[in-house]
Amino acid sequence: MTATVASHRKPRQHPLAALTGGGSRSARTARTAATLALAGAATATATGFEGTAQAAHRPTPAQVKDRVDALYQEAEVATQNYNGAKESADTAREELSRLQDEAARRTRKLNAARTELGTLAASQYRSGGVDPAVRLLLSADPQRYLDGAAVLERTGSHQATAVAGYARRLGSVRQVRQRAEETVERLADTEAKLKKHRVTVVHKLGAAEELLHRLTAEQRQRMAARDGARSGPGQGRTGHGAGRGDGPLDGIPGGAGGVAAAQAPSPRAARAVAFAYSALGKPYVWGATGPSAYDCSGLTQAAWKAGGVALPRTTYTQISSGPRVNRSQLAPGDLVFFYSGISHVGLYVGNGQMIHAPHPGAPVRIAPIDQMPFAAATRPA
Repeated sequence: MTATVASHRKPRQHPLAALTGGGSRSARTARTAATLALAGAATATATGFEGTAQAAHRPTPAQVKDRVDALYQEAEVATQNYNGAKESADTAREELSRLQDEAARRTRKLNAARTELGTLAASQYRSGGVDPAVRLLLSADPQRYLDGAAVLERTGSHQATAVAGYARRLGSVRQVRQRAEETVERLADTEAKLKKHRVTVVHKLGAAEELLHRLTAEQRQRMAARDGARSGPGQGRTGHGAGRGDGPLDGIPGGAGGVAAAQAPSPRAARAVAFAYSALGKPYVWGATGPSAYDCSGLTQAAWKAGGVALPRTTYTQISSGPRVNRSQLAPGDLVFFYSGISHVGLYVGNGQMIHAPHPGAPVRIAPIDQMPFAAATRPA
């Protein structure tokens, strides 16, 4: 019985047998078609997911522009920090050089005094003895000599007077050398900060450049065109001599550089405005102060230098270079600052316009002050 039942039972198939063979020809054909359909659906789904993922990771030109603008702003903050550190390093180097020269000068006087005392000691030796004060001077322990200098001065002798003078010179040399050592330490610390800020600037600008390279040439051109349109007429002038007041500048808001300069509140401001017009079209280079390229604070510093006023190097310090001015009372030559961190500056030229050095790839140009978040304004004095 058992054998009979078993002989009529259909053998069980593996669940995948329907997809791998077996059965009638028509069944196999149907199964093959179903398999191909499933495979096609899976491929289409995978492709759809991949395309969706790629689309999600590919920013739009508008998103790229927003991120690039943010990176430029972050780079500008680091640039101003770099400029400040560089200014401090330059000051420390100048101070160190001065201290080294001063130490050398005082050391020469010290050696001359020591030679005089040596001559005095030799003379006394030949006459039968050496003054105790001189013996103290010639000892191997200068500190012991300095400790006894006050006592020696009270003796009133010629030798004591000479020794006391030597003591003062020795003390002054030590003071100068101590200040020089402290300056060296400060310079080393400043140079470390300088390197850190330089790395940050390069990293931010490199990231911005990489994002821009993801756009097509046409997209980059449209972006540049929009920036130029926002900057207004005259933004691309190179014009050697432009804005010097020796002729009209067609298309520049306010009529001409000479007009803007004439409206300036002082002759110095007028010269600063004229200089800024002459710099139109020159490239932005971070850390540059001219004459062939500028960053934002380098341009304003150079412009006011032409006006006879020495501005500090950074936006953070330039904002304190004169009295604050209300936005409604701006006049040509005023410094206009932007962002909450005071990281960008331009030179106001009238009619709501400024001349500034924007960022890499954008030359010195005229732009509305509404283009960036206004923070404050200063009138250099």
